[in-house]
Amino acid sequence: MAPLSLCAREPHVPADRLVAEMVPPPRFDAVRFGTYIPDPNQPSQTEAVRVLEGFAAGLDGKPGGESGRRRLFGFGKAQKKEPSGPRGVYLDGGYGVGKTHLLASLWHATPAEPALKAFGTFVELTNLVGALGFQQTVKTLSGHRLLCIDEFELDDPGDTVLVSTLLGKLVEAGVALAATSNTLPGKLGEGRFAAADFLREIQGLSAHFRALRIDGEDYRHRGLPEAPPPYSDEVVTRVAHATEGASLDAFPDLLDHLARVHPSRYGALTDGIGAVCLTGVRPVPDQSTALRLVVLADRLYDREVPVLASGLPFDQLFSEEMLKGGYRKKYFRAISRLTALARDAKRLAGTV
Repeated sequence: MAPLSLCAREPHVPADRLVAEMVPPPRFDAVRFGTYIPDPNQPSQTEAVRVLEGFAAGLDGKPGGESGRRRLFGFGKAQKKEPSGPRGVYLDGGYGVGKTHLLASLWHATPAEPALKAFGTFVELTNLVGALGFQQTVKTLSGHRLLCIDEFELDDPGDTVLVSTLLGKLVEAGVALAATSNTLPGKLGEGRFAAADFLREIQGLSAHFRALRIDGEDYRHRGLPEAPPPYSDEVVTRVAHATEGASLDAFPDLLDHLARVHPSRYGALTDGIGAVCLTGVRPVPDQSTALRLVVLADRLYDREVPVLASGLPFDQLFSEEMLKGGYRKKYFRAISRLTALARDAKRLAGTV
């Protein structure tokens, strides 16, 4: 069978799809508080589950407005609900300790219909503002009971101000908030904890958040084997032809294509893809390209798409300068996630 090609795809995503897709990604469809396994050596993990279960139970699911479609087009007004206690929780911890698992569990546990809950990354939220405009985004989300924001971008000052202003409007409308974040540049200890930075950056909203610190190691490396070495071009090509729904692209060509597709469309770019096969993996040439690759890695990881590659191993994608710079946490997250997907792809290589 002939493989697909990511480079041949130029998806166009309408604004209403951006709203409808603000749910936990497929990787987190089945997660719940009960499936989160706290590290017995990290009591903060058990405490976080306890607090979040109570927070979810306090959101009684009463709708704040009309249906999602009516809110999208500005019909109906949000019904304000008087807040009791903090209206937001902030999950503070390093990458790989299960923050997204807990954030998605909170979304699932909140007693409200899916149309009244929203879940997305910071980038997806800014894309929504770009697609709908600020005022329409406020109208669209004001009827929600809960907004979950994963990977709040503390290293992007302009977008931070934009989203903080948006969140202020949503708090006024009675929307509960939950967030995780990345880290500001230049912090000690690789910026594993960012609560002070987060609360400072959201300025007037800080009083609405309770920070939950989650200690622990990156679970993706906890007792797991090292990432498999890259395969030959021949093996990658054979796997692509033998695997239903697989794509096959030269890595440099894919990087060029990502520059022509807006990151808000990377999810649609991977629709229906069962495996990604790449030949000639090499270091990314610049930071702009590297940040686009980070977004693609996130979308592939969310969808549990295995990645089989030739060339250099994924821990050599980013230069030493990048790994020491302000976006280093994003790059380490991408390496961690691509490594996990490369492990998943080992089963594919064993079939040819």
